[in-house]
Amino acid sequence: MTNVEGFEAERPRLRALAVRILGSAADVDDVVQEAWLRLSGAEDPDDLPAWLTTVVTRLCLDHLRRHGTRSAAEARSFSDLGPTDPEADVLLAEMAGDAMGIVLDTLAPGERAAFVLHDVFGYRFEEISAIMGRSRTAVRQLASRGRRKVRGAPESSAAAESDGSRRVVGAFLDAARGGDVTTLLSFLAPDVVMRADLVGQQMGTDPVYDGAAAVAARFDGARGAAPVNIDGELGAAWIHAGEVKVAFVFHVESGLVQEVELIADPEVLATLDVVRVRTSA
Repeated sequence: MTNVEGFEAERPRLRALAVRILGSAADVDDVVQEAWLRLSGAEDPDDLPAWLTTVVTRLCLDHLRRHGTRSAAEARSFSDLGPTDPEADVLLAEMAGDAMGIVLDTLAPGERAAFVLHDVFGYRFEEISAIMGRSRTAVRQLASRGRRKVRGAPESSAAAESDGSRRVVGAFLDAARGGDVTTLLSFLAPDVVMRADLVGQQMGTDPVYDGAAAVAARFDGARGAAPVNIDGELGAAWIHAGEVKVAFVFHVESGLVQEVELIADPEVLATLDVVRVRTSA
């Protein structure tokens, strides 16, 4: 089967995926067409469906980051949005009926993508990790947050969890800039791990920093990373000439940093909403 034939066979599934991540049919064809253009200029992928899923998902996330999610007034019933997977439609109907489109608008882009891929299309977390270029911890947490919002979990509990995470990360970054190793260690779980993506490794970063001592040493005295909001959560980033070169995403549980993602891949960075945090100092 040629790439052209393979793409046409995948087109209905790709449109269904894009509709559910974007929440609207308006930009779906543009996203799918861009995926086709990228395929035309790429070497033959070993796994065409997986390659196309990755490209379409990341294009959708980039679109949501640049344009924001649609308003509730623009929401349309999923039953009116063209060719879809029947099993996915049944699951959507069981979960939230025609209101699903509006419910998904409450999700951040990463939450929306992880939830749709896992809960609607049935991808495993390790597959979603590769598709989104994020760690398994990250995509599991994103899908979980999305699921809680879809089910109508109280916003107060999610806000409290987010506030607690921000306090931990903020104090950790302050200690890093001040070279306070003792305080750094106090915010790290003993088995914390930091993983760098392939681009980060090519820049000279170790693939894995395993354990509190290794992660604390990596951040000790780090002054180049500025505090930023990454998809609404506090993190850090190296920014050069107004462009994010490296992002550090922190995953906090029980008041401790459990994992740090070092993301330097430009394609993945393009899917993240990174906003500089103003400091009083």
